[in-house]
Amino acid sequence: MVGLLNDSDSEDELPPGWEERASNDGNVYYVNHFTKSTQWTHPRTGRKKIVKGELPSGWERVVTNEGEVLFVDHVNHTTTYADPRLAFATEYRESSQPVRQRFDGSSTALAVLYGIDLRNKVALITGANTGIGFETARSLALHGCTVILACRDLEKAQIAVDRIKKEKDDVDCDVLRLDLCSLQSVQTAANEFKQKYRTLNILILNAGVFALPYTLTEDGYETTFQVNHLSQFYLTLLLENPLKSCGNARVVILSSESHRFSFIRSAEDIYPLTLSPPAYKYWSMGAYNNSKFYNVLFAQELAKRWPSVGVFSCHPGNMVSSNISRHYWLYRFLFALVRPFTKSLQQAASTSVFCATAEELKGISGTYFNNCYRCDVSSTAFDPQLSLRLWDVSQEMIINIMNKDKL
Repeated sequence: MVGLLNDSDSEDELPPGWEERASNDGNVYYVNHFTKSTQWTHPRTGRKKIVKGELPSGWERVVTNEGEVLFVDHVNHTTTYADPRLAFATEYRESSQPVRQRFDGSSTALAVLYGIDLRNKVALITGANTGIGFETARSLALHGCTVILACRDLEKAQIAVDRIKKEKDDVDCDVLRLDLCSLQSVQTAANEFKQKYRTLNILILNAGVFALPYTLTEDGYETTFQVNHLSQFYLTLLLENPLKSCGNARVVILSSESHRFSFIRSAEDIYPLTLSPPAYKYWSMGAYNNSKFYNVLFAQELAKRWPSVGVFSCHPGNMVSSNISRHYWLYRFLFALVRPFTKSLQQAASTSVFCATAEELKGISGTYFNNCYRCDVSSTAFDPQLSLRLWDVSQEMIINIMNKDKL
């Protein structure tokens, strides 16, 4: 890579195949046309830039019906994708970030929690009987938190609780049946929780499926979409009162760097048949990437609507060795192949635990974390119209099912 980047006398000149663009909020990003990827840092300098101020005289910013952003020069009668202010973009340093990095990709969840007393705190974690969810539940419970493992299989959830209690007798763990393939089950689980607990300090939406063959839930929606987004969106809304009734509650949504590969580009792309596509339009990896993109959008919109609650989305790690790859032999093989080079489950749980408990995150919300550090989401995810549209359509899809059940 170094050899490719030193073929110019100008440090700031882009390598062949790269293009500079600006997002809606003025952050400069770089497009690699060879790899079809984007990044926020300059490929030569590793620095970030931002554009400010009004467009030059005679220029106009236009958004097409397809959602593309164009810049029209009415003086010279030309149109371009490039923001004319890019010529005057200024660099900025990461020191402006409000979050000091105390941990990184090698940190474990237990290291993040070292010295923290979570007694009198209540946490609910979806999909907590195995994998990253189990390590998250275990870590919080060992530090005094009352942890509710919300799982589809109560027997497996109880086995997970027993494993934690073997380490420490006085841990306070509970189980709650939650089948994310059923909106009715989500409603029942939320009601059962509220009957037993008055407050909820931490909600971690950890459950997820990956590389599923095309299947429908009992509600008639595509399974990856409903499990990874819709049902956990609904669960969060139903737990609004317990979350808001305690100060500084946290909602942590496990997304993924895969959100950057979503094919959703504008609010017009979000409607029921794209969220829950028919079989002939389904691709398992595409469905997963989209669902992780929805997780990011949900976090950003929830943060706006619930300012008293800290809301975060996060990436646990790449190809972490858990049973998420169980649905397809090829992914099981690939996950096993890279296992020596990826995070352990304890390391993968660290970022969600950090978002759920770190004192320095008070007053911060709607942000995305990777390796216990605040990061930028994809440029597309910055669009507030996308998060608003997803919220509205998700609510409509839930209402349609729940009203049908009442008939």
